[in-house]
Amino acid sequence: MHFITVSQFAEQHDISERTVRNWCAAGKIEGAFLTGKTWNIPADATLPRKGKVKESPLLRRLREEKEGKVSGGIYHRTQIDLTYNSNHIEGSRLTHEQTRYIFETNTIGITDDTVNVDDIVETTNHIRCIDLIIDRTEEKLSESFIKELHRMLKTGTSDSRKAWFNVGDYKKLPNEVGGNATCPPEEVHPRMKALLSAYNAKPDKTLEDIIDLHQKFETIHPFQDGNGRVGRLVMFKECLANGIVPFIITEELKLFYYRGLREWGKVNGYLTDTCLTAQDYYKKLLDYFKIRY
Repeated sequence: MHFITVSQFAEQHDISERTVRNWCAAGKIEGAFLTGKTWNIPADATLPRKGKVKESPLLRRLREEKEGKVSGGIYHRTQIDLTYNSNHIEGSRLTHEQTRYIFETNTIGITDDTVNVDDIVETTNHIRCIDLIIDRTEEKLSESFIKELHRMLKTGTSDSRKAWFNVGDYKKLPNEVGGNATCPPEEVHPRMKALLSAYNAKPDKTLEDIIDLHQKFETIHPFQDGNGRVGRLVMFKECLANGIVPFIITEELKLFYYRGLREWGKVNGYLTDTCLTAQDYYKKLLDYFKIRY
């Protein structure tokens, strides 16, 4: 990732360096960090969003339960269900019960089966990713935020020990998904930049806008691996950010979900209906926990 200085960022946006430093210190510029006394700012960082998105009852409850370490609530259930299903779709062999044990006790419980260490690491990392999107829901979606999710998801895995894998950054090698070609590595950055620019330009985002973003993201397939999980985390975040009931793609919906991704642009209803079904499941949870939507 390329970083720029405070003065370069200030010059780009025609603002004072003092303002930029204040934003960095307040955590308002995503991805900025200190080296000694010098701020390093991602080259693609954007200006802080003006104002604050009103918290939905769900987002408020998720934050309250996260901060209070509340057990047995919607935060607890979301962490387990979203982590289990998203990882399971990608081939994790951990059970729902083992996922629950990892979240609750940092162990996998008693098992007679061989357990893949990467499955455990990616489960704990995914839990941290969910915390990140809850904490930073209001942030404008950017390349640096998406890369941060990927870095968090894949850190400590066997993939992270491969130099070519490029954890936390775009892929170096061509890849495919389901036998279909994806975006060449050299085209990933311009296509991601264009995708996010078009998406962020929409003032009032709908569920279809978010689904469209997801399908285009998966078509680009910007990372060497982990694209599906990062993409579904982004969908969950953007639903929360725009007052839309989020949803979890379950194992039972996987084949319908894959068909919907393939057919988007020809028969959008396949993917939309799958997401609406998943949304109905999540609404039942909100009804149970008496959370308005």
